[in-house]
Amino acid sequence: MKVIVIGCTHAGTAAIINTVKLYPEAEITVYERNNNISFLSCGIALYVGGIVKDPMGLFYSSPEALEKLGVTTKMEHDVLDVDINNKKIKVKNLRNDEIFEDTYDKLIVTTGSWPIIPKIEGIDLENILLSKNYYHSNIIIEKSKTAKNIVVIGAGYIGVELIEAFESNGKNVTLIDSLDRILSKYFDAEFTAIAEEEIRRHNIKMALGETVQRFEGVNGKVSKVVTDKGQYEADLVILCIGFKPNTELFEDKIDMLPNGAIIVDEYMRTSAEDIYAAGDSCAVIYNPTGKREYIPLATNAVRMGTLVARNLVKPTTKYIGTQGTSGIKIYDYNFAATGLTEESAIKAGFDIKTVIVDENYRPEFMPTYESVKVKLVYERESRRILGAQIASKADLTQAINTLSVCIQNKMTVDELGFVDFFFQPHFNKPWNFLNIAGLSAE
Repeated sequence: MKVIVIGCTHAGTAAIINTVKLYPEAEITVYERNNNISFLSCGIALYVGGIVKDPMGLFYSSPEALEKLGVTTKMEHDVLDVDINNKKIKVKNLRNDEIFEDTYDKLIVTTGSWPIIPKIEGIDLENILLSKNYYHSNIIIEKSKTAKNIVVIGAGYIGVELIEAFESNGKNVTLIDSLDRILSKYFDAEFTAIAEEEIRRHNIKMALGETVQRFEGVNGKVSKVVTDKGQYEADLVILCIGFKPNTELFEDKIDMLPNGAIIVDEYMRTSAEDIYAAGDSCAVIYNPTGKREYIPLATNAVRMGTLVARNLVKPTTKYIGTQGTSGIKIYDYNFAATGLTEESAIKAGFDIKTVIVDENYRPEFMPTYESVKVKLVYERESRRILGAQIASKADLTQAINTLSVCIQNKMTVDELGFVDFFFQPHFNKPWNFLNIAGLSAE
């Protein structure tokens, strides 16, 4: 069996390693545009902020490691075309511009995602950077050494993590987003208000509800960001607007969502025979709605890549979907979320109710304790839990993993009220704060 893998970050690495284990006789070749694999892009802010000193720790595999497994590893090779009818690909060696063809029995598409780059006047000025891969992270670190005023555009996870990293390095930082709240995709206003207050407390400017109109420069380098409501000095600009599937190779060849995310079935099979896909190039089954949606997360990618290998020869293990579970640390606060927010549930057409609980997570007779805020979003009639959010100075984010399982298993708020959680004063109260949230639902 001849297997070709296109792209090798999270999903690709997982697919390759597991294919080697399950089918030792397989002939596996991977084609990757970059000169490295398996970079944990979620660690870029930690690297930029100096918390992670050795960037090699942000890689969990390498071309050399794959070669030791017997994988033919073609780094700095760009796949130009895929002939799905004849099971052939056309490849360009980026080191010497040689173009050649290769054939496959099974093709695994793990081409990932790429940052959205808006068409804004001045976007080509020097020092306007992306934040996605290892190459980007090194440029950001190098450029930020001499930058005084740094503007980050996009208030999602990456943007918010980067502003904290830059502020900790003594920079003047501005965060711009066209929406009026940060992290609005993941959290409702009760939680983003806490995060925004913490950010302002560290003297970071937030230009929310502002749309970038143009970039101005001096001698070819960016010097100012102009929005519809103001203008901001900038020696360095980081674009963190979002991501799109990197799937142009397969346009009009396999089924996709309108945004280009490849549609796969529960066994990671695409609409084309013997072509599988996983990771940020794909849509996922989003359990709260039951629909296919685009949710690029490393956790989804690793699971899907593993499933590709298990189902490569015959369907064996079904994909059980995702809740889009995620978390972020913002200065002293720990935030996590799963499933639908109140805002997104209403937008999706659900008739919902919500409950918010503010509770000390362990007994007040203990020497120290912290408050925790929990919000549940649930369907009015069925009382099925659709989403949850949590925030605390104590790291209680693992509770969101519990609530992720609750959503996956279609549990109700009433059932959550009586779930069996242990009690020990060091850790919690006789009624766990998740129980209290369930019991507090009207």
